[in-house]
Amino acid sequence: MYTIKEVTTKKEMKKFVKFPNKLYKDCQYFIPDIYESEKDFFNPKKNPSYDYSESKQWLCYDEKGEVVGRVAAILSHAYNQKTGGKFMRYSHIDMIDDVEITRLLMNEVAKYAKEKGMDTLMGPLGFTDMDKQGLLVEGYDEMSNFITLYHYPYYKEHFEKLGFVKDQDWVEYQIKVPDEIPPLLDRMAERVLARYHLKIKKFKSKKEVGPYINEAFRVVNEAFAPLYGTVPLSQKQIDEIAASYVPLLNLDFVYVVVDGEDKVIAIGLMIPSLNKGLRRSKGKLFPFGFMHVLRDLKTVEVLDLLFIAVEPKYQSTGVAALMIREAIVEAIKYGAKYAETGPELETNIKVQSQWKHFETRQHRRRRTYKIKVDEFLK
Repeated sequence: MYTIKEVTTKKEMKKFVKFPNKLYKDCQYFIPDIYESEKDFFNPKKNPSYDYSESKQWLCYDEKGEVVGRVAAILSHAYNQKTGGKFMRYSHIDMIDDVEITRLLMNEVAKYAKEKGMDTLMGPLGFTDMDKQGLLVEGYDEMSNFITLYHYPYYKEHFEKLGFVKDQDWVEYQIKVPDEIPPLLDRMAERVLARYHLKIKKFKSKKEVGPYINEAFRVVNEAFAPLYGTVPLSQKQIDEIAASYVPLLNLDFVYVVVDGEDKVIAIGLMIPSLNKGLRRSKGKLFPFGFMHVLRDLKTVEVLDLLFIAVEPKYQSTGVAALMIREAIVEAIKYGAKYAETGPELETNIKVQSQWKHFETRQHRRRRTYKIKVDEFLK
């Protein structure tokens, strides 16, 4: 009834990238991926993650030759070296509502894992923590965004029926922008500034950001090192991320904290929601889709919080309060109504405690599932 075929040509990769748009064409909560980024994601010549990774992709076809599912396998040698594990990641899993398709797709991932000597499947995960990850398990009637994945409820049912079990959960929050800075947060920020002789770096041009990029990502690597699924970003990955995101930045939403010697000790990034523009353009920036995205960047109603990273030795000092206070000032100035956090590990209480001063709503949850390779193949 179904046929599985490995993706080996540009034409097949095009089908791979486009399948979610077809699957979710009638879903009002789905936000398309940026097509130009997705088509390069599994290109070893374009994605520096291949310096320490291997990957294969598959498509599932029905008897009419129509694509009805897709999946990718990612073998991160860096992560396995870091953890001492033998993990095969799965990624970009999408399918129509037939558990047999999910089984066939994951069977290819499991066979590849076995071939490579791996003993556990885990995912959905990308090459790095900066990639989209986690299967949506709560919040199906909430709008997705361009930094996260959307899935229909049956995905969860398929995985659990096939014997996969929970590995980790992330939660996401919608934060109401207050009318003014909470007094307690304001006092905390002032104490931190005075005690540690810190300041928020202000940028007048994107050119000025350049000299701080490597230092900022040094902080990201150090801050995220203990977290689930992470591997240090290489210099080539940092350069690629900077090239992708710096053009999209509104400098009012870039928060770099430096010490008395101008050394970066924390960074926070927000960006106006691109949801409307990406839906209008169906994820394609060219030839005219970028105009919709540029319009979103100028219209600030919802802000997407990309991340906050604080150098480990400063993580319990309240430094995050500095960036959050600045973010509130700018959000109020631009008339934003809400901010949306990215996925936060449910066990990361330090991060979630940052929102205690605000009116919040935990509106989405996503999960990685794992299974032993031999258990799945038996």
